[in-house]
Amino acid sequence: MPSGLRRYQQTGDLHFLTFSCYRRQRNLGSPAARTRLETSLEATRARYRFQVLGYVVMPEHVHLLVTEPERKSLAKALQAFKQSASQHLGNSEPFWQSRYYDFNIYTERKRIEKLRYIHRNPVARGLVASPDDWQWSSFRQYAMGSPGIVTIALPWAAELPAYTPTPSATTKTGAPSWRS
Repeated sequence: MPSGLRRYQQTGDLHFLTFSCYRRQRNLGSPAARTRLETSLEATRARYRFQVLGYVVMPEHVHLLVTEPERKSLAKALQAFKQSASQHLGNSEPFWQSRYYDFNIYTERKRIEKLRYIHRNPVARGLVASPDDWQWSSFRQYAMGSPGIVTIALPWAAELPAYTPTPSATTKTGAPSWRS
């Protein structure tokens, strides 16, 4: 860890995490890559037993709002997630920047602020006109109750049906369709 950088983990706080693709390359530029990353996130979430409260997968970076894992440390879980994703998506170059940003969330106001930031990021970057147009985020689960690849910790989450993609539930690019 770089000198002067302090992480406050194993505190019971929520964590707003940001990490980028190597040299901000668009390694997640395709719908298939973003969907594969969601699959890796869900597998890591289940394996390390942490909750995802929000996320967005952008073409060159990822934002997560998560709890601390029941198994291992947050740093270990994030390392496993990044390794899993890079094994499925990477090439001979590094896939991820080695460091990540970790901001502890300990108030409801800050949780809402970060969740709004996450969901509005594709709009702010000019990728879509509305957050519900970007299918690689938790927005649709919050706004519409639509199940997604990644299990989101919502107060009403137990009422959501399980997500199972079918050929009729995909777009022309092969990405899951959230409007079916």
